[in-house]
Amino acid sequence: MRVRDRIGIWLAWPSGPALAVLPAILLALVCAAGAASAAPARVVSMNVCTDQMAMLVAADGQLRSVTHLATDTQTSAMVDEAKAFPVNHGLAEEIFLMKPDLVLAGTYTATATVNLLQNLGIRVELFDPVNTFADVREQIARVGKLLGREGRAAEVVAELDSGLQELATSSSGVTALGWSSNSYATGAGTFTDEVMNVAGLTNIAAREGIQGGARVPLETLLAAKPNLIVTGSENYQRPAMAQDNFIHPAFRAYVAGGKEVSVPDKYWVCGAPFSLEAVRILRTAAEATGAAR
Repeated sequence: MRVRDRIGIWLAWPSGPALAVLPAILLALVCAAGAASAAPARVVSMNVCTDQMAMLVAADGQLRSVTHLATDTQTSAMVDEAKAFPVNHGLAEEIFLMKPDLVLAGTYTATATVNLLQNLGIRVELFDPVNTFADVREQIARVGKLLGREGRAAEVVAELDSGLQELATSSSGVTALGWSSNSYATGAGTFTDEVMNVAGLTNIAAREGIQGGARVPLETLLAAKPNLIVTGSENYQRPAMAQDNFIHPAFRAYVAGGKEVSVPDKYWVCGAPFSLEAVRILRTAAEATGAAR
């Protein structure tokens, strides 16, 4: 029965109980509404990107756990900050025992865990990967709203916008190709493409019609003759065939003249003010390449 129907029943009574009980009912409704809108006190993050947004925005003591990836120097730009929090491994059992009132996760995060937590009545909010800085702003603001920290989120967005205003530049005429393991290139509709554009680079993969990611064989890369080849972290703990494209003699000969620029993965795996460092690295490389042409 709807609340207003219940109130209607009391008011319809011919005697006076309605007048005596109505204030108590209204008080209960106000308290319930306040509880529903109260900021969560026990927040757990299951995704390295929500880890970092939450660490940037949350109040002291509000964030109770981040993923183990938050302490991975290859993936996370906030390793030092993450050391202050217990880590989780995305397992439903460990997260349930933390008694969270809000869980932050990615749309591709441990689907079985997310489903189980939701079935147990735990609130889970999902976040898509970002493709643009507009997405980054929107997600930071959303985390701020979920945590009742809108003011702090606005400060983080302002920091991002200030950095973008300082670093963003028009096209330099320098062409680039983002090339990763297994010879994958990043095209239009990706955060890599967004960062390249802000830094003034022309993304060859996007120019050639690649949406998202696609394999670009070494022969195609060499034929395209990009001014810069953008790679990620190359400090791999174990040898892997997936990285053989980086040690091919033809590739090493092509980049020997300073055509390779490495942007650590941690700066653009997720979007946040620290992604400005990726823009800065690419803009510096573009300026150096343009001056040398």
